[in-house]
Amino acid sequence: MRHVVVAIFPGVQALDVSGPLDVFSEANAFVAADAGYVASVAGAGAEPVRASNGQRLLPDVAFEDAAARFDIALVAGAPALPTQAVPAPLVAWLQAVAARAPRHGSICTGAFALGAAGLLAGRRVTTHWQWSALLARRFPEARVEADRIHCRDGPLVTSAGVTAGIDLALALVAEDHGAAVARAVAKRMVMFAHRQGGQSQFSPYLAAAREADDPMARVQAHVMANLRGDLSVAALAAAAGMGVRSFARDFVAWAQATPREFVERARIDAARHALESTAAPLKTVAFDCGFASADRMRLAFVRSLDVSPAAYRARFRGPPDASAD
Repeated sequence: MRHVVVAIFPGVQALDVSGPLDVFSEANAFVAADAGYVASVAGAGAEPVRASNGQRLLPDVAFEDAAARFDIALVAGAPALPTQAVPAPLVAWLQAVAARAPRHGSICTGAFALGAAGLLAGRRVTTHWQWSALLARRFPEARVEADRIHCRDGPLVTSAGVTAGIDLALALVAEDHGAAVARAVAKRMVMFAHRQGGQSQFSPYLAAAREADDPMARVQAHVMANLRGDLSVAALAAAAGMGVRSFARDFVAWAQATPREFVERARIDAARHALESTAAPLKTVAFDCGFASADRMRLAFVRSLDVSPAAYRARFRGPPDASAD
């Protein structure tokens, strides 16, 4: 039997806990009785923990029991975890289990707890798209891969936001028992065994807006208003009121992308919105969003999101508006 534990703390995201544990529980139905998973929840004490949604979760194991042997040890995330101090007992527990558990890591923003425990240095990691830039700044020794649904680097495993913890658990089940068992579990849970694309398909890809009089804010507004126009570096520098060389340098520092990459992401972002909210033909969406052709748009989608525009629309477009009939 493999022993799995998920660490919790006040304000934890309940789905970060229950989602992965449900995967391991469902897997027990498809494997031999002595080859399944035994799941536990660890906490700072014996008292219930209030999750961010108000649910109360009861720990099975205390952090103080650092000698416990786990095969998989994970720390859940929390909406407030990136902006608050990580509890000291959790940090100490993570350091202890990381030295013993063959696979250990985080779900969602739990990566910030791993960082506080000194477990991210030199490792490829991921977290919720909304907090990946902050994780990279706070722990520059980590190699943050912002678009990954889940990531494995040696014994360290990390997942993207919330439901991506389920994807991570399915991947761990596949490691232990093969892809067929993981697919069976995913089918039972009405999930993709391996979903296409990275987590950027769920996020606004553009950098956060700046003050209106900021040169980069002017560039951002100019790009979004002129997706079909001239968006060369020279044109963007002119919109910012800057020289080309200084603009290119300052822009990369702000956007963490070259002007060309930013423009493509802006066009993809606009196309995603059109695909989600309209029934316009792909060639029309491509033209309106500044792509030379539907094929160019497809190549950009596959390169950035690992999914075609048609597949993206099928997955994310809402049901037809009944009032239109």
